[in-house]
Amino acid sequence: MRIRTLLFSSVLALLLIGSLSCGSKSEATDDEVMVLETSYGRIVIEFLSQDAPRHAEHYKKLAKQGFYDGTRFHRLLKDKNVPKAIQGGDPNTLSNDNSTWGKGRGDLETVPAEFSKTLTHRRSAVSAARKQDDENSATSQFFICADNVPEWDGVYSIFGRVIDGMKVVDLIARAPVFPKSDMPLDAVVVNKAYVTRRSELK
Repeated sequence: MRIRTLLFSSVLALLLIGSLSCGSKSEATDDEVMVLETSYGRIVIEFLSQDAPRHAEHYKKLAKQGFYDGTRFHRLLKDKNVPKAIQGGDPNTLSNDNSTWGKGRGDLETVPAEFSKTLTHRRSAVSAARKQDDENSATSQFFICADNVPEWDGVYSIFGRVIDGMKVVDLIARAPVFPKSDMPLDAVVVNKAYVTRRSELK
């Protein structure tokens, strides 16, 4: 009887350990997050390093270098006036010459595509912008989904998601744009972008 009880306890313990490890593995995310302090408020993005390790590391590195400080969200993508996404990260937006905004810089490091079979372009997803004719051309620009956009799945590389600040994303996404344009009328500035640990978030 004692042997049977010990055997049952051992099996139960193994099952519990197994279920705990599966749970932590499926929920595992990068401990570092990117914070965008914008003129509309704060947006916090977690990196999905297990799904797009190269993109996560690349965009994290740029934020740590202060690359995004002073840049603007230059595109507010809408479909029949319904907000779909906001796009930023172009260093050209540091200039007042808005004819260059969105074109990026040719000297920046590119990241090869990392299309996920499980992640989708749902509201709050953060994905890498790229050239239309080259899936491996992501450099510094990114967009945040304000709505579900399934047609972008398998087309753009998702590397993060907003965990705090979707109200700010919505405010930006609904901002007025120039006629026949997706460029915001008022500047949407990233005053500061930085990387910190989740535990250090205030």
